[in-house]
Amino acid sequence: MVLPIYLYGSKVIREKALEVNIESDSKEDLNVLLDDMYETMKKADGCGIAAPQVGVSKRLLVVDGADVTEKYPECEGFFRKMINPIIVNASEETSTYSEGCLSLPNVDAEIVRPKSVTVRYFDENFQQKEEFFDNYVARMVLHETDHLDGIVFIDRATPIRKKLVSGKLHGISKGCVNTRYKVKLEK
Repeated sequence: MVLPIYLYGSKVIREKALEVNIESDSKEDLNVLLDDMYETMKKADGCGIAAPQVGVSKRLLVVDGADVTEKYPECEGFFRKMINPIIVNASEETSTYSEGCLSLPNVDAEIVRPKSVTVRYFDENFQQKEEFFDNYVARMVLHETDHLDGIVFIDRATPIRKKLVSGKLHGISKGCVNTRYKVKLEK
C-alpha cells in the first residue's frame, strides 16, 4: 500500500525513532510495513526511505539502488531492508554528492559524508548482519539512518546553502509544496 510521505516540519521527522523489539514485535507486521515503505518509495521515485518518513517512529529503512545504477554503477543489485541499523564504523575519508529527500521536495545540497561505513542490522527475517558499504551505497544508508535519529540531509549542508533554501524549507513546513506523490504534514 502506498503511504503518504511526511514532510519536513512534521514532528515525526525530527524525533529519534524507537528501536524495534526483535523478541516481541510481529515479524509479519514489520514486513508489511517494510513492503509498504518500499512501494511508497518506488511510487515517489526515491532510492531510500525510513519509517519516520511514513509517520512511523521505528528504526526501519529500505534502500534500493536499482534506479540510480546508470549514474552510480556500484548500486547495481543493491537492495536492503534494515531493522535497527547501527553504524559500527565510518571512514575518515569523505566524499561529496548532491542529495535530495522525499520529505524535502525540490531541495538539494552538496553533502559531505564518510566514503564508507560498516553497518550492523537485522534483515526482514530478523537475521543479524554486518556489512561494509562504500561510495554511493554508503551514502544511501547514511542518509536513511540519519532519518532514524531525526536528522535530515540539509542539517549537514553548509551554512550558506541552508540560508539559500530557508524559504523553500519554510514553505514545505507550511505544506506549500507540489509533488507527484501523496504527502502529509503533521505538527
